[in-house]
Amino acid sequence: MTIHLFEKAKEIGLVGRDSAWIITDTISNYFDSFNSSVISSMQGILGIKTYYDEGTNLYKTFYPQFRRTFRDENPEEDNFQPSINALRAYDSIRIVKQAMDSDEISPDSLLKNILSSNFTGLSGEIHFQQGKLSHDPILRIVNVIGRSYNELDFWLPGIGFSKNIGYVGNKSADFTGTVIWPDGSKLVPKGWAMPTNKKPMTIGVPARTAFEKFVKVDDGKHPGQKKYDGFCIELFYEVLTVLDYDLIYQFDPHNGTYDELVHKVYNKTYDAAVGDITILANRTTLVEFTQPYAASGLSMIVPVKPESSAWMFLKPFTTKMWFVTGSILIYTMFIVWFLEHQSNPDFRGPWNNQIGTVFWFAFSSIFFAHREKIYSNLTRVVVVVWLFVALILTSSYTASLTSMLTVQRLEPTVTDIEWLKRSNVKIGCDGDSFVRTYLEDVLKFKSYNIENVSSEYNYEGEFKSNHIAAAFLEVPYGKVFLNHYCKKFTTTAPTYTFGGLGFIFQKGSPIARDFSRAILKLSEDGTLISLEQKWFAPSPECSADVTEESKTNSLSIHSFWGLFLISVATSTVCLLLFLAYSLKRYWHHEEENNAGTLSLVDESVWNKAMRVAKCIYKGKVCVRGEVSAAPRVPVIYKWSSQTRDYDRSSSHISMGNHEVKSQTESEIGIQLQAHN
Repeated sequence: MTIHLFEKAKEIGLVGRDSAWIITDTISNYFDSFNSSVISSMQGILGIKTYYDEGTNLYKTFYPQFRRTFRDENPEEDNFQPSINALRAYDSIRIVKQAMDSDEISPDSLLKNILSSNFTGLSGEIHFQQGKLSHDPILRIVNVIGRSYNELDFWLPGIGFSKNIGYVGNKSADFTGTVIWPDGSKLVPKGWAMPTNKKPMTIGVPARTAFEKFVKVDDGKHPGQKKYDGFCIELFYEVLTVLDYDLIYQFDPHNGTYDELVHKVYNKTYDAAVGDITILANRTTLVEFTQPYAASGLSMIVPVKPESSAWMFLKPFTTKMWFVTGSILIYTMFIVWFLEHQSNPDFRGPWNNQIGTVFWFAFSSIFFAHREKIYSNLTRVVVVVWLFVALILTSSYTASLTSMLTVQRLEPTVTDIEWLKRSNVKIGCDGDSFVRTYLEDVLKFKSYNIENVSSEYNYEGEFKSNHIAAAFLEVPYGKVFLNHYCKKFTTTAPTYTFGGLGFIFQKGSPIARDFSRAILKLSEDGTLISLEQKWFAPSPECSADVTEESKTNSLSIHSFWGLFLISVATSTVCLLLFLAYSLKRYWHHEEENNAGTLSLVDESVWNKAMRVAKCIYKGKVCVRGEVSAAPRVPVIYKWSSQTRDYDRSSSHISMGNHEVKSQTESEIGIQLQAHN
C-alpha cells in the first residue's frame, strides 16, 4: 500500500516543489527492503528509522548468511539488506529457543524463561522489565535522496538530537543535519503550492464600498488599468513586506455584497479577499479569517442639537457642592454674629434686623463689598479665612461657568433604539453589508423602515431631508463619519460588538496564519496606528473639538474638602476661645460677688445655665438679682473690604475707659450694700 501511495502522489504532483513528507518508522524501517524504483518515487521524504549496530560480531556473522539465503530464495530482488523487522524476528526466535532449552518445559516456566532473557541481539539489548523491553530504541533521522537515503542525526531516548550515538549528557542538541527536500532545495517548503506568475493568487476586492477610505477601486484612464487604494489596500502592501516569501497575486474587483464575496472565496472562485470584511460566526465556518486589524461593532449615529438650559448657572457646582457651600456660609455667619453680637451695635437690635444684617454681610462678603464694622479680633480671623474661601470658590465657579458657556455642548436628538421602533421612523444603513440583516433579525426593526444608503456622502442629505432619523454604522465607519461631521452628528445608544475587520482566505490556507502574524507585528511596531492616522485623520474643525471625556464637568466637594475643613475648623476654634473667655470672666465676677455675700442661697443648675447663657448673649456680668455691665469696652475699628479707620480718638478711648471703670466700681458698691 505504501508503494502505491507514493507512486500515486508523485503522479498528481504531491511529491515535488512546495511539498514536504515526514513519515514514521512504520514505513521507513522498510527502506532497506525497497528496491531502487520504489525509493526514487519518495524523493525528499524525511523519516525516522530504528537504529541497529552493523559493527557487532554477531551482525557480521549473520549478514552473509542472510544475504546468501535471501538471494537463493528471491533471485529477482536486487536489495538484500535486512530490515530491523528481520533482525527482531531473528532475536525473537533466539529468545524462544533459549527458553525451551530449559530442563522444565511448561507454559509458566516458558514465560518466565522468556522474560528473564538478557543478551545483546541483532536489534539491540534484549532485557525485559514488567513484561516489555527495558529500554526505548535509538532512532535515526533519514532523508531519501536519489535511489537511497542519507542517515542524519540520532534521536537518543531521554536526550533528543545528537550527532553521535556516544553522546554523554542530558541536554538536547539542535538538529544539524542537512535535509534535501523533494525539489532538490535545502529551503524548507511551505507544504502547499505557492502562487506563480503563470498561476497567481486571485484576490477579490470590494468594488462597491460606502466608505472609500477603506477600499477604493478606480477604473483608471484605460480599460483594464484599475487602481486600488485605501487603508485596507495599503495595509495589505505592508503585510507583504513582513512576509518572508514573495506572494504573486492579482486583484479582482467584486461588484456585490460582502456575503457574496465571502462565498466566492468559499467556492474557490477567489483564493482570498482583501477589504473591510467583518468577522462573523457564520462566515468563519466558510472561510479562514486573519487576525482582526480593526475593532468592529454597531453604533447609532444621530443628529445633535445645542444643549440649552435655563439653569446653566448652577452647573459649575454639583448639588452636594452647593449644599455644603451654603451650609458653611450659614455656619460662618452664625459665628460672626455670635462673636460680634455683644459689642457691635450693627449686630444688635430686633431679631429681624439682626437676621437681615447677618445675611447681608454674608452675601456681600462673597463679592468683598461688606461695610459693617468688625470689633473682635476673633471675628477678623474668621472673616479673613472665609474671604479666602470665597475667593477660591468664586474664581473656580467663574472659570467653570466660562468653560461651559464657551465650549459647545451638544446633545443627541435620539438616544433610545426602542423609541425609533415605537415611532415607526426610518433608519439608514449600508445595504451591501450584513447590517441590514442584523437590524431586522436581532434588533427587530421592520424591513420597510430600513433605508439603504450607498455612500458616506449621502447620509448628511438623508438627515437634512428628515428621510432618516438615525443611521446604523459599524464602529470603524462611524469614526470616519464623525471625523468629518462632528459638529452635526454624534453616536449614542449601546454598541453591539462583533469580531472585527480582517482579510479572508480559503479554509485551511496557511497563508492566513502568516498574514495574522504579520498584522500582529505591524500592530506592535506602530505601523498600524500610523496608517490609521494617515487615512482616518479628523477634519480641521473636528481635530480641535472636545471629546465627551474632555467636556467640563461640575466641580464636586472632593476638590474643596480641605478648604472647607480649614474654614470650619477656624470658625469653631474661634467660637470655643470666645466661650472660654466669656465663661472665665463670668466665674471671676461670680467669685467676687460670692466672697462678699454673708449667706448664699443655693441656685439650681438649670437657673445657673440660663443665667450664664443670658450673660454671654447680652455681654454683661450677671449675679443673682442684678445685672451689671461688662467691664470690657473694646477698641472699635471700622473694617471693611475698602477702608479701615478708627472711630474713636485715643483720648476718647481713655475717657471712656475711665467712665466705665467709675461706673463699675459704683455698681459693685451698691450691690455689696444691698446684700449687707
